Amino acid sequence: MKNLYKYFILIALVGVFSCEELIEPVDENVLDADRLDFDPAFAEGVLINAYVGLINQYQFTEVATDDAVTNNINNGLRQMAVGQWAAQFNPVSRWDKYEPIFYINRFISTIENVQWKRDTATNELFELRLRGEALAMRAVHHMYVLQGHAGASQSGELLGIQYYTEFIDPAGDFNIPRLSFEESVAKINADFEEALALLPMDYDNAADIPARYESYDPEAYRFVFGDNNRLRISGRIIKAFQAKLNLLAASPAFLNGQGDYYQQAANLAAELINNIGGIAGLDPGGVAFYDENSDRDLSEILWRNSVGASSFAEEVAFPPSLNGDGFVNPSQNLVDAFPMLNGYPISNPNSGYDVGNPYEGRDPRLAQYILYNGNTLGDNTIFTGVGAGIDQVDAILGLSTRTGYYLKKLLRPDVVINNDGSITSQEHFLVFLRYTDIFLVLAEAANELGGPDFAVGGMTARQIISAIRQRAGIEQPDNYLQTITDQTAMRDLIRNERRLELCFEGHRFWDMRRWMLDLDEGVDGILFNGNQYTLLDVEPRQYGERAIYGPIPQSETVKFSALEQNRGW
Repeated sequence: MKNLYKYFILIALVGVFSCEELIEPVDENVLDADRLDFDPAFAEGVLINAYVGLINQYQFTEVATDDAVTNNINNGLRQMAVGQWAAQFNPVSRWDKYEPIFYINRFISTIENVQWKRDTATNELFELRLRGEALAMRAVHHMYVLQGHAGASQSGELLGIQYYTEFIDPAGDFNIPRLSFEESVAKINADFEEALALLPMDYDNAADIPARYESYDPEAYRFVFGDNNRLRISGRIIKAFQAKLNLLAASPAFLNGQGDYYQQAANLAAELINNIGGIAGLDPGGVAFYDENSDRDLSEILWRNSVGASSFAEEVAFPPSLNGDGFVNPSQNLVDAFPMLNGYPISNPNSGYDVGNPYEGRDPRLAQYILYNGNTLGDNTIFTGVGAGIDQVDAILGLSTRTGYYLKKLLRPDVVINNDGSITSQEHFLVFLRYTDIFLVLAEAANELGGPDFAVGGMTARQIISAIRQRAGIEQPDNYLQTITDQTAMRDLIRNERRLELCFEGHRFWDMRRWMLDLDEGVDGILFNGNQYTLLDVEPRQYGERAIYGPIPQSETVKFSALEQNRGW
């Protein structure tokens, strides 16, 4: 950490300042940190660096779970999943999120020194908004580190993380111990709460001015807090992160229902959902929020970045017949988790599942999210069985599927990757928070508090799951739901709905660990030989019990004696 701030580099400028207000460029690209105190554009660039580090839906960590494998046998996530995860080798480490934290702390230390605007009142408004953003982003990145590295110490104490609220000079003391888990959660929540007092629920020119800012000129307020900032962190986004943080804290791997964390998670989620109309506010288009026909401002998206043309995901995940790398191969385990159209699991005698025709009459999300044998991607029908050419199971090492499935979710079929290497890109955006996630937070927390029909904010787990399944296209979802009569059965159903609704968005790995599920379940696939489907044993999972908590990087523990490693690493 000591070398993080040798240089500050301006990486972005959000449109707050006019061209006339920018000072002349310096002769070199290496800029001294003192520039923070007199150059507002440079100073804000340091804060914007924290936005660049936000975690989005294109993580593909599912290839290290029971949901998928990758066809790249040298990929770090695969190596981790088959037994090589170590304190010296951690592809899912979140320790790098301390870097933006130090950028933020340096920015906070100079906010009052910078002249953001010549008008005194407007300058004060900028100071307050930017401080709120910085505190909120500091909390977000600490939350990422907590998710990745909290865990039981060698003595069994549940530890959190080191929490930094000050910029530390490179020569300063970084040898500080981890806080307890609850202390870490409290610190994150404290930053979130302080930020909430400074930021509006939404950046909206038409919104009422918060009481804190009523003494300022309304035009000045809207200039600083108007809808031109709507992609920045706001009060609504903060509350969503707080709901997720409290659910994490309450989960079996951590506090296991102790304290009031489930209640806090439920209250926050219910508040957000009721602000969009309650269960009726569940976006009808949320199943395919990423689709090319979706409105980018549809109510499913709680927070995203700006829109830009790209083809990254398609190059990575298209099947080889469409000139993609076929990197993500969904598992038979995941396919089997999708229920039938009538809502019953395929293992239920009332489901009507036909093992000889396994994709017929299934939950419509299966066809939307996974390319199975005979499914389509745009105008292309993809076959993966015997005789299917380069798309066949194991046809070409590093390109073809290993499981009989390719990824369909998150991909735009109108991206074209030509044989000559030229590409027709399409608009994409990175998603940081979805409302469906918040609905599922409420369902999980409410069920843990009182079972399937326990209401928080007027909503129950049963009602939420029914609405999500109905949106997905399940016919008469309540027919199966009425058989769910206790907390345990509803818990299993909620976890399965999270698995399906949020698949391939980077949640499964972390959910399995906080729920303390079996990380060592092997991954299966399937092969069609023209007459029947044969189950394939594709890849083992070799994590062991220690993997519930991720390691602290060994490079840090050998440098800092006060930094205690998690148990088993």
